[in-house]
Amino acid sequence: MIIIKPICYVIGASDTDEIYIDKNKECFIIAADGGLKTLNKQGITPDIIVGDFDSLGYKPEGKNVIYHKPEKDDTDTMLAVNEGLERGFDTFILYGCMGGRFDHTFGNIQVLGYIAEKGAHGFIISGRQIITVIKNSSISLMPYEEGYISVISLMGTAYGVTEKGLKYSLDNAKLEPFTTLGISNEFTGKTATISVEDGVLAIMWNSSAENMINNYLNPKK
Repeated sequence: MIIIKPICYVIGASDTDEIYIDKNKECFIIAADGGLKTLNKQGITPDIIVGDFDSLGYKPEGKNVIYHKPEKDDTDTMLAVNEGLERGFDTFILYGCMGGRFDHTFGNIQVLGYIAEKGAHGFIISGRQIITVIKNSSISLMPYEEGYISVISLMGTAYGVTEKGLKYSLDNAKLEPFTTLGISNEFTGKTATISVEDGVLAIMWNSSAENMINNYLNPKK
C-alpha cells in the first residue's frame, strides 16, 4: 500500500473532467501551461505556473510564473514534475494529461516512468481512468474495485511479475513488451496486488479520483 503525503498536483492542457483535490490534506498545485485555463474555470489557484505558454496563448504575470522558451527538450508536464521533485514531493497526481494528441498522452505515461525512476509515485487521472507506473515495486488495490485492469511492460522484459487477487493470476512470470498477456484482467472483490522484481510496469484501471486519493494515498486508519 502506498501511503505518502503531501501530494503534488500537476494540471496539464488536455480537456479534463472536474478535478478532485483533497483540500483537507497538504498539497501543492502546479499549472502546466494550458492547465491554467482548467484551474481558472474551476476556481482553483495554483501555487506555481510552468511552461512556454503556447497552449495557454499568453504569458501570465506574477512571481509564481516559471517561463521556459519554446525551444526546450522537456514537455511542460515534465518541467512541472521536475519542479515538484526539486521541492521534495514524492507523490504526484496528474490531471489533463490524457486525450488530445496521442504523442502527448504517450509522453505523459513516460513521465510516470520518470517519476518511478526517481523513486516517487505518479498517477494520471482522466475521468474514471487511472494509470500508474511502478519499477521494481508493488501496488495494492482495494477489494471493492470492479471492472478491468491491465498491466503492460513499459521498458523491455519485466521479470518476477506477480498478480494476486485478480481473476487471472501470475506468479513470478516474465512479461514481454510486445505482448497482450496483461490486458483486461478482472477484479474479483479481493485486494489485488501487482508486483515486479525487475522491470517497469504500466498499470491501468478504472476508479474515481476521490476514491483513489482518499483510500490509496490517505487510507482511513
